Parts: sequence; structure tokens; C-alpha cells
Amino acid sequence: MIIWAVELSLERFGTTMSLRRFVHLVALITTGLLTLPFLKVGAQQPRSVPIDFGKKDIAGVVASSKGPEAGVWVIAETTELPTKFVRIVVTDDQGRYLIPDLPRANYQIFVRGYGLLDSERQPAKPGRRLDLKAEVAPDARRAAQVYPAAWWLSTLTLPDDKEFHKKFTMDLKECFDCHQLGNKTTRELGTSASAGPISSLDAWDRRTRVGPSGPAMSNFFQAIGPQRAIFADWTDRIIKGEAPKQTPPRPRGVERNLVITEWDWGTPKDGRSDNAASDTRNARVNANGLVFGASEMTDTISILDPVQNKAAVLKAPSEAPPMVSAFNASPTPSPHFGSEVWKRSADPRSVAIDGKGRAWVAIRNRESQQQPAFCGPGPNKFGNFYPLKQSNRQLAVYDSKTREWQHIDTCFSADHNQIGEDNFIYFGIGSGIAWVDINTWDKTHNAEASQGWCPGIIDTNGNGKVDLGWTEPDEPIEPAKDHRIAFGAYSITVNPKDGSLWVSGIGRGDKRLVRIEKGANPPATCHTEFYEPPLNQEIEVYGSGGVDADSHGVIWQNWRASGHFSAFDRTVCKSTKDPRATGQSCPEGWTLYRMNDPTYTNSVFHANESYLTHMDLHDALGLGKDAPMYGSVNTDAIEVLNPQTRQFVTLRVPYPMGFFPRSANGRIDDPKAGWKGKGLWADFASYAGWHIEGGPGTLPKAVKFQLRPTPLAR
Repeated sequence: MIIWAVELSLERFGTTMSLRRFVHLVALITTGLLTLPFLKVGAQQPRSVPIDFGKKDIAGVVASSKGPEAGVWVIAETTELPTKFVRIVVTDDQGRYLIPDLPRANYQIFVRGYGLLDSERQPAKPGRRLDLKAEVAPDARRAAQVYPAAWWLSTLTLPDDKEFHKKFTMDLKECFDCHQLGNKTTRELGTSASAGPISSLDAWDRRTRVGPSGPAMSNFFQAIGPQRAIFADWTDRIIKGEAPKQTPPRPRGVERNLVITEWDWGTPKDGRSDNAASDTRNARVNANGLVFGASEMTDTISILDPVQNKAAVLKAPSEAPPMVSAFNASPTPSPHFGSEVWKRSADPRSVAIDGKGRAWVAIRNRESQQQPAFCGPGPNKFGNFYPLKQSNRQLAVYDSKTREWQHIDTCFSADHNQIGEDNFIYFGIGSGIAWVDINTWDKTHNAEASQGWCPGIIDTNGNGKVDLGWTEPDEPIEPAKDHRIAFGAYSITVNPKDGSLWVSGIGRGDKRLVRIEKGANPPATCHTEFYEPPLNQEIEVYGSGGVDADSHGVIWQNWRASGHFSAFDRTVCKSTKDPRATGQSCPEGWTLYRMNDPTYTNSVFHANESYLTHMDLHDALGLGKDAPMYGSVNTDAIEVLNPQTRQFVTLRVPYPMGFFPRSANGRIDDPKAGWKGKGLWADFASYAGWHIEGGPGTLPKAVKFQLRPTPLAR
């Protein structure tokens, strides 16, 4: 074997020598008198391991003292393009990797994997082979430094009060809605929190008061009560050296086929919400075009050109006065950025792309109370039927071709949305739905003529229509009257089979899934149903998140607090009538799945939150049409469910740590290019960008996921 290795090495380096000198060299090696730099054990793989790669690729083998390392990430990073660029792949079962189609630049390459220390960064250019040495972590604590936040948070020890466990999941939802818990920033007490001789609990009380979210954070934290001391105990144990006992799995199976590409965009102060790359109805819209992201905290729209690898920031226009005391806009100084942060006016929240490639953005353009007259009682049928007294955020459309904005003054508060096949853009509003008819707006630019809304009214009297004089949510149901219900409508989807609108809320302990059918003459014909998960489950289902519909009309919903993922099929309902408005008319319509996140030390509940649900209707990712998924904010991942196997495929972003995905958007750039011609887009959407690995000053990222047929496919 030694002679074979020497022959291989001599041939590789182009060395020629006489047989006598060669035999003498072998003798020196076998007697231990000479070592050659190219003869390394364990850490380096012989170059006979075949990898087919091209001029735009970097490939090689990753090995440690234990041999080839399967299921670890190889990361290529460069700052030589117009914006910082990262591409990440996973090694196969022999430790081989191939990073495909890299733009021409000099790259720094390193390995990150669970059970390993990050490898030293190695310079490389496309077209080169680079074998990489991995180092096994010497202990659990060193290994855990690259674990997602949820695994660190799972070491939190909850009191043995099962009712408290449920309350605690709802309390922590308020934190997870904005940022991760368990990352380095939150599991360690920095100087701003612990200055002076104070206890760890006092430090926690102090740290939750700072920054533009300070008053709200402090209220949420204090609401936990005296049991909030578990956080002080948690950080004390971590300071003393405790590490997570649960360990995240390495990528396996199809997860190793993943190619992740990241681009820096936005600003270090961003508070990201939705991003959009294409029309959800047709993933071929805006092929190779700009990607848009809304940032509430900086009044900006982040724009990425992924073809040119360029990023830009567009100021969102607004005539509204600055927000200086609302949630996430309080005048409490930030320990990182001072007091000037987040005094914003436009407050851009969500973004969608229509069939023309324009970006529709929820933007604040006036004071919430300054409603147009048609929003209330009078000749407008919607305002007369159900007056709306305020609108916290209105709507605007941006055409990147003309670089022009158009503002639409809406009576309702615009937030997350979806565009239907009728070319209406739909929104959930407080206890109802609303819309803007895009075709009417384009023809008339008349805000009143283009919009409408419906409250959620149950046909409790059973006459098949909505009757005026309904009972209100806080009033008892009367058999002769219809009944209006109160519900959250944070997330909305359109059922492609029948055009019905489905919404879910994110209120504390929210359980309702609401269906509203507009009918021929809304609002008078708006028909509402609502459903709640079946009772008496082993783990109660509560704390809803987002909704989306598959092509068969099945409604998928993630549950932020209880850790469930559900599918609701109305076509199997024995009855959809609910005269007592219980939400329990169709328990047979529900299929429940349990998420696979780490749980707290002594609890069945997860140290995580899912944010919104997304349906890959067009197979933009590569796991097939109608792949349901959700953003997993504390595990650096998007989780995709295979309903047949009830197993999840994890799309983990290992670098930088802090991937906080709210949703996703698929796009097909070239349907003839296979996996290379399509992808799933998401972004780092935390309200605390300085929590991202790298700390204050680090930019958020736009992220593209692609699945190739094998880990080495070019």
C-alpha cells in the first residue's frame, strides 16, 4: 500500500526518477526515516476518489480523523461580487462535495457540521479540486456552538406544572414572532444586560427593557410571572458549561442534494417581513427578475438582482407622520444603534408579485384614523354594511420597469396577502376579509371602486343568506338571527378549486380556521364557516400560524404554540352547518401531524415556533407539486412535509446562524433547465438582524434553495 501511495503521488506531481532512487525512497519510508507531506492519514483522502466537476465548480472530499464526513456542509463565500455571495452544499455518504456554477471570483471555503469544529478557511477558485480537513469537536459544548438556537433553548427547565407549560408556549410566542431565542445573543448575558453587581434575573429584566421593542418585550417577559426566573437559571447553567443534550441531525437522504445560495441585501437595521420572487399563481412570472423584500423598521424595500449579483435599497414613499411610540418603534435607545432606529413612516410590511411582475406592498401612507368617507355609513355598500373605523396600513404598487409607485387608500389594514385567479389581491382583516380588484384599479385608479370587504357572519338561523341585525361576538346566539364571530385573520389563502378565502389568526391560543365565500353580491352574499381542530387530542392543538391551499383545495395550517401541522379537507365533511358556532361541525376533515423540533427538557412542547405556511404548487423546489411547508424560525430551517410518509424534509441554513424564515416563494426561471432553472426563495426575516451570526452590522440575506438529483450533480 505504501508503494502504491508513493507511485500515485509521484505520478500526480509529475516526478520522474530512476528505479534505484525510487526503491531507496520506499526503504526510507518503510523504516520511518522519511515522511512525505503528501502522505497524511485520515484527514486527507487520496485523489483517486473520483469527482466529475467543471470549470465553474469547486469539488473535493471532506475527511476528519474518523474518515470521510458525510452530511456536513461545505461553504463557499466571496465579497468580490457586487454584494456578498455564499453558496452551500452537503457532502455525500463518501464525504464528497461539489459546489456548482460559481460566479468567477476568489472564494473562501470551509466546512461546518454537527459534531465538528468549523474548519480553517481555504482559498479556492472555480475549476479547482480542494480536499478539506475537518476537525472533530473535542466535547459537547464546543460541538454545540453551531447548533441552531432551538437546541440551546431546549435545555430550559420548565416547572412541573403542565398548565404552565401551555401558558409558557403562548408567552414565548410573543418573543418568537420577532426573533430567535437560544442563539448566542440571547443565551449569554452581554455587558448591556449585566453591567453592575446584579443577579441574573435582574439582568434579564434589564435586557428585555432596551431597544425600540423594549416596553413591549418587558411587558411580555413580566407576564410570565415569577417563573421567568427559569431564564436566569438557564443562562447561569450555560455560563457554567452546560451544553444541549439533544443534538440536531445531519442532513440525510434528499437533504444532501440541497444547494443554498445567499446574497447580502438590505441594511443592518432591517426588520424583514415577506419576500417575493414570483406570482404565487404562476411561478414563471418574473423569470430571472428582481426579488423584493419589505423591511418595516427602515421604511425600505430590499431589491436583489440575482443574475447580476447586485442588491439595492429602495425608500418606500409615505406621507404618514413618523411612528415614534408604537410596537417596535418606542423611543427606548438600542444598545447597538442608539435612539435613531425605527422612527419610521411607511412601515412596509408584506409584498406580492402580480402577473405583470409588479410588486404590491402593504405601506402606511396616512394616519390610521383619517379614513375616506366611503369607509363608513353612506352610499358605499361595504362601508354601509360593515363600517371600518381605521386602517393601520394601506397599499401601494411598484413597477420596477418604470420605477413608479401608485398608492391605494384602503379602508382596511393591509398585511399578508394572496392574489386569486380572479386577479383580486386578498387580505385578512380583523374578523373579516378584504380585497383590491387589480383589473379595476388598473383601469380606473379609483380606490373606492377597486376595494371591498366582508365581516365573518355565520348563518346560524340556517336560511342560507346573511341577514342584517346579526348578533355580535360578545352577545349570545339567537336562533332567529345570524351571528358575527371574532377571529384573527393574519394569514390568508385562496382555494384554487372554488375561490373561497381561508384565514387564520395568530392571537394567543388562537384555534380558528375560517372560510369565507364572497358570493355574487358581496358583502350581502358573504358566507362564513369556521372550524377548529378536534377535541381530546393527546396534545391539544392551539396557537395557529399561517394557512395555504394546495391544488386540490386542502387547507394546510401550521400551529405556532402547540407544534402541529395540519391539513383540513372540507370535501369530506359530513356537515358544514354549525348553528351553535362551536367550530366542531367537521372533526373528520382534519389530519394532524406533529413537528419534529427539539422539546424543552421536561415538556412535550417544542423550543421553536413555526411562522407561516407555504404551498409549492408548481414544484419550484423539486420535491413535487403541492409540497406543504412552513418557516421554522428557531431551527434555521424550512420544513417540508411528505404527507405519504408523514416525514419532514429539513432545508437547514447552517451559515450564518440565525436564519429566520417567515415564508417562501417559488420561481421557475427556465423550465427546460431542470433543477438549475428553478428554486424556492426565502430570507433572513428577523426583527433583530444583529442576532445573526456576525453580530451588529451584519446584513440580512436573500436565500435560494435548489434540489439537485444527487449531492454531486452539476
